[in-house]
Amino acid sequence: MKAILTVIGQDKVGIIAGVSQKLADLDINILDVSQTIMEEYFTMTMMLQLKQNADFENIKKELHSVGVKLGVKINIQNEEIFNAMHKL
Repeated sequence: MKAILTVIGQDKVGIIAGVSQKLADLDINILDVSQTIMEEYFTMTMMLQLKQNADFENIKKELHSVGVKLGVKINIQNEEIFNAMHKL
């Protein structure tokens, strides 16, 4: 299953490392990534490949904890839901 992950918050050292390490710990592959800094705000979008039997709720919980630790907002959505929400 593919998923879209977004990260938004004040720019600081370690955001990419922290998020990437947690994804590796959860055995989630990063397929694509785009990140930028707009003034003092860090933004990142990732496309991820999760295992078919992945526990999506646990992944959300784990990523939320990383977000709190890093001081950023992390959101993850199933790619199908993301696409449905962003169609015009």
